[in-house]
Amino acid sequence: MITIHIQILLIILFWNSDCQIIPRIEECGLSCSQGIHCKSKPSSGIFNSFCHDAPASLSSMVLKSMKISTVMKCVPGSPCSLHLNIKGTLSLDENIRGLEICSLSLDTQQSQCTNVRFARKKSKMLNGKKVQIQFNCIEVNVAQHIYVTMKTVPNYCEVKLSQEYYVEDCRNSDVGKYIPACSARKFDYNVDRAKKIISVNVSNFLRDQDYYVRLCHKWFTCEDVGAFAVIKGKESLKSVSLKYSQLLPCLCIEGWLAIPDARRIQLCPFENDTKALWDNIVYNPATQTLAWEPACPVLVMVNLCRLMKSNNHCEDIQNSTKNSSEKVKYSRVDTHPRLCVKFTTNQGSWVKCPFAHGEFPAWKMRTAAVAEQVQVFFTSQTKARFSVLVCNRTQLASCELVGMHHSVSVGWRTDVDYSVPLQICDIHCGFRGQTYSDGNPAKAMTHRMKSVHSLH
Repeated sequence: MITIHIQILLIILFWNSDCQIIPRIEECGLSCSQGIHCKSKPSSGIFNSFCHDAPASLSSMVLKSMKISTVMKCVPGSPCSLHLNIKGTLSLDENIRGLEICSLSLDTQQSQCTNVRFARKKSKMLNGKKVQIQFNCIEVNVAQHIYVTMKTVPNYCEVKLSQEYYVEDCRNSDVGKYIPACSARKFDYNVDRAKKIISVNVSNFLRDQDYYVRLCHKWFTCEDVGAFAVIKGKESLKSVSLKYSQLLPCLCIEGWLAIPDARRIQLCPFENDTKALWDNIVYNPATQTLAWEPACPVLVMVNLCRLMKSNNHCEDIQNSTKNSSEKVKYSRVDTHPRLCVKFTTNQGSWVKCPFAHGEFPAWKMRTAAVAEQVQVFFTSQTKARFSVLVCNRTQLASCELVGMHHSVSVGWRTDVDYSVPLQICDIHCGFRGQTYSDGNPAKAMTHRMKSVHSLH
């Protein structure tokens, strides 16, 4: 039964947040009950910021029941605006000359204060009577987070009311319909994939307000991608061009009016452009670590697979599956040209083979002729054993052995200089292992020199 009550309460709160009708006024002002004459004037809030000890006769409950709501000021011929409607109850006392009401924006730290003064002769006659004060001239913005305080004048310590308040946002039917900050919410865009430019046009635009537009990557918040652009309210052209580096599913267009606490409107039109997500593969040959980190939030299953020559099917490697929306890392990986990474989401699977084109060489070899010797130099990032042989190429793809095998071991990040007797025109070098210099096994196993005729 308790659970049912909680669920009903949450539904009512949600309904009130989005659908409640906001009262409309044509003029804002101050009113006091009990026939008390009162008037207000702006205040800096500085002179009343320090409190004094209250007289013994003054109750700490002289101020109570402050209530805050939102009203909409709508004057014919002008845009509507939002104001705080602040109500408080004060017990009149000869030690109190008035009230100070202040609002502080917790987003911008800007404050507004007003002093409320009573007619002294009349208030003394009604000493102890409760008077209700209503003030609705503090203008606020959509979705603003406000801290409201009500103090006595003079400011007596511990005689104070305070409350946090959230102004309705554009989801409220009245706010979304009548407040200008919510009307500039439609983007038209065009993508030039060749130049990597997104042209953005903003409609329902206010002519007297500037408008900001930017690209961002949406994670928990929308993170900047480059600088924002400004559309001037006085300009007739309401479009800007924004450069991007990759079309990612979390790339969004965001726009907002150039006013404090303006609500930001986001459009994320590239949710199905997931192709670029799988390109961010990094290999560290020193640590033999293969890693992938998503550029956007994505639920994906990652595993290593072996690309088959016969049908290009990628056969999964056992015990390599990782489920993660963050960084995925594999240790002690050999850079085999058919070693690939498979990404699987609810939209399908993608296979990326990072070593197929030799982007991550694990070892290198170079040769030089010195007198009757050919020097072979190996540089390897990993521990490996190389085999060098001398042969006579009889056909394009075959080589007849005429010498003997020469083996050499290369340690961790070590250079080796090894000399082979120069006897015939071609030298071939092979690497016995699973890691190839440039991803091409044929090329790595038969690394050929120029004809010896050019060396004599």
